[in-house]
Amino acid sequence: MAEAGTALGYEQARDELIEVVRKLEAGGTSLEDSLALWERGEELAKVCRHWLEGARARLDSALAAREAAEGEE
Repeated sequence: MAEAGTALGYEQARDELIEVVRKLEAGGTSLEDSLALWERGEELAKVCRHWLEGARARLDSALAAREAAEGEE
């Protein structure tokens, strides 16, 4: 997972996840292929979650720094 997280950016993972969901919703794939798509979707969702959590942490840090600076004035 760590390798996938560094290899894929958020937008790449999101776009591929959208495609995986589209294929699963369309149906017509074998059980084995559907399971493989599901597993890939789970991996991609983890990558997206990782990026979003990192973005949230950066925002929280920036807001806290701003509030601290405002409190010093």
